[in-house]
Amino acid sequence: MRAVIPVKRVKDAKQRLASVLNASERRDLFVAMFEDVLDVVTAVQDFQEVTVATVCPTAREIAKRHGASVLSTGRDEGQSIAVANTAVTLEAEGVISMLMLPGDIPLLTVKEIRTVLDAHEEKTPAMTIVPARDEQGSNCIVLTPPTAIPLRFGPNSYFPHLKSARRLGLVLQTPKLPGIGLDIDTLEDLSLLCHTPGNTRSQEYLQDQRIVERLGDFDEVSSRFVAGNTA
Repeated sequence: MRAVIPVKRVKDAKQRLASVLNASERRDLFVAMFEDVLDVVTAVQDFQEVTVATVCPTAREIAKRHGASVLSTGRDEGQSIAVANTAVTLEAEGVISMLMLPGDIPLLTVKEIRTVLDAHEEKTPAMTIVPARDEQGSNCIVLTPPTAIPLRFGPNSYFPHLKSARRLGLVLQTPKLPGIGLDIDTLEDLSLLCHTPGNTRSQEYLQDQRIVERLGDFDEVSSRFVAGNTA
């Protein structure tokens, strides 16, 4: 099993948060989230290797510092193309299964990754997929083999991925996990991260920069997420 984290150019990260974070803060927050993800994924012994697929020099340096390998995606043509090219490359190298995670799910845990791996049927054409909390995005996908289905990422990718897997007859598992489910794209996501108990690099950065004070009142939705994350 190979873990893959596709990363776009760090300097362009999290444009949707521009109303509350400046360019430097968006970059620093993404770096903190990326390192949170790498801390967890590299601690999972089940992976033969952890690979960061990127063209970004900053992401390459961070990956190497955490002991991950780097696969150049050639050009920055988006996450879907980067993951598709990576899947083809890994399969050509004899990799049987690929687990894909984004770099912006800082509440990821080793326990959640093991839940995903335990659910996955690795001996047969199969897909295990964890949705974003709104069940629109696809925040973790495991494929056996890596090219079992074409992957198309974006805000409405989850149900199309399910449809493709069922059409192709893949063994399908769909666990829902709160840490993997929280990718940080919107002000609401950012508020949830700020209000969830924890001491990840990302949360410490948000506290140090007093960013929580800039956000609107999302206390009610934050409380619902915290309750689900600690249940």
